[in-house]
Amino acid sequence: MASWSFQLEVRRHPLLHLFLFVVEEPIELSLELRCKYCHYIGWGHHMICNKKYHFVLPSKAGSSSSECCKTNVIELHGDSHSLHGVFHSNGFGHLLCINGSEAGSDLAGYQIMEFWDRLCSGLGARKVSLRDVAKKKGMELRLLHTLAHGKPWFGRWDYTFGRGSYAVTHDTYQSAIKAIRNIPLSLVAHHIGYGSCPPNELQIILPRYQLLSGHSLLTLGDLFHFMLELKFRIPKESAVDSHYPGIMSDASCRWSPRRVEMAIHVVIEALKRAEYRWVSRQHVRDVARAYIGDTGLLDFVLKSLGNHMVGKYFVRRCLNPVTKVLEYCLEDISLSFHRNDAFPSTEGKAAVKPQPKISWPQLMKDMVYMYRNVFTERQNPMMSNRGMLATIPVAARIILDLKHLVKDYGGDSLLAAKDEPNRRRIHCSVVEMSGDDDKQEAATATPHHCMLLKSTATFDELKIEAERIFRETYVELKDFVASSIRDVACKGSDMVFKAVKPGGKVTFVVKQDGGGAFRAMAMAVDCICGAKEDDGERMVACDICQVWQHSRCVQIADEDEVPNIFLCSGCEQEIVLFPALP
Repeated sequence: MASWSFQLEVRRHPLLHLFLFVVEEPIELSLELRCKYCHYIGWGHHMICNKKYHFVLPSKAGSSSSECCKTNVIELHGDSHSLHGVFHSNGFGHLLCINGSEAGSDLAGYQIMEFWDRLCSGLGARKVSLRDVAKKKGMELRLLHTLAHGKPWFGRWDYTFGRGSYAVTHDTYQSAIKAIRNIPLSLVAHHIGYGSCPPNELQIILPRYQLLSGHSLLTLGDLFHFMLELKFRIPKESAVDSHYPGIMSDASCRWSPRRVEMAIHVVIEALKRAEYRWVSRQHVRDVARAYIGDTGLLDFVLKSLGNHMVGKYFVRRCLNPVTKVLEYCLEDISLSFHRNDAFPSTEGKAAVKPQPKISWPQLMKDMVYMYRNVFTERQNPMMSNRGMLATIPVAARIILDLKHLVKDYGGDSLLAAKDEPNRRRIHCSVVEMSGDDDKQEAATATPHHCMLLKSTATFDELKIEAERIFRETYVELKDFVASSIRDVACKGSDMVFKAVKPGGKVTFVVKQDGGGAFRAMAMAVDCICGAKEDDGERMVACDICQVWQHSRCVQIADEDEVPNIFLCSGCEQEIVLFPALP
């Protein structure tokens, strides 16, 4: 295959170069004539192009750029490259994979996407699709980013709903986003203790991020938006204590961690006995002395705990303006985190908000916990029986069922924008019809191609230009003759723009020639979810009627193998109704 390489300068200090490889794949050398990615996104009716072009940035983890240059061998089937995209010669393309720094690339994922986006625009791409299946620490990133921002990560580059799996529609998808993002955190906090979830972990996590945010987090969408924003602000090397005071790092601390931890526990229990009322420092000290004889340790702990979080409790401390005595009060943040003011002022007392810090590992741990115990019904089956919370696993499933995204780069309209005073644009397509004359159906078609013609061009000139473009682009039209034009009665000498407005559309019709060399037999899909076409998900065919359905929809788990013999419910019912043999 013909190939080219381009040296790209990423940065100068320190110097970093990457090689972009471009490979031209003619249809004669393709392993698959029909593009499955076109089929999944809904372009399966397009005619097959003569060529497609692969754009590859090799990864250090796979074949390096220097090795590709030396051997002239580039792997085109796999997902290990830093970037691999493909364009058909008609301007439609697919982003097959990106792998950022975590997968061994010299570039971060967002840098690769920025480059790809500029590349598509520069090449004049028409539409580009991708399949979003990225995961991190077992979490589906399209769910996390949609929950936080209302759109997947690729939405930052205007990739939007392309085609939903399992017959998920755009309206259903948008409704699921709205429903799951607006789930109140107060409901989640109240019910999370049920089932298999640890009873107190969430009551620690939610107050922690309420304090960090400095404003009220009311919904799941608010929480995850803040968590993801925080993720990009915290260095990964950070190891600051997340919710316990840094007592052990205090230079004046001369006690062992175990003794300090015991003293903290005793002080918290003493404040609990006060039933969340303000009590004097001396009162707390006297109660605690029944268990801790070292008064120096008690004084140190009381001083260090003031206005700090301990688990789900916030230890408040302030000077009574009347008695001039230090007083303490314990507040259970898990009971008030969803209020507009998590720290209500008390008469005569100045509420002091803490300034907690959090480490990157702790943030990721909290995010993974929330994901596993809130969004998956398998992890928390009791959620399905709790009113509004029952919508969480359903909405999450719908969001996860959108994997195919698309962006319209409008490359064809760029040509249209180049109108000149004496030239006009017209959009032409070809449709191949099958069946009898009275019952014809469109078998395959091309998207509309923009052509620039003289303002005085005739239909004969239009046909010559159309034949040139479509023969060069589509293998099925290598002998294309533009003869029949749908819904336009014209002679070859007639002027085009007297019959068709500038910018209008013209469709050429060709009869199906019966040759099946470039046509694959379409699989019959009729799934109970409503899907009528292959969407790239795992399917199973009935051994009697040969109709395909999603394995998930017929209760075959993803981790289970497809049975050797499978009957759909319809055929199975018909067999049951067969008369018994004599």
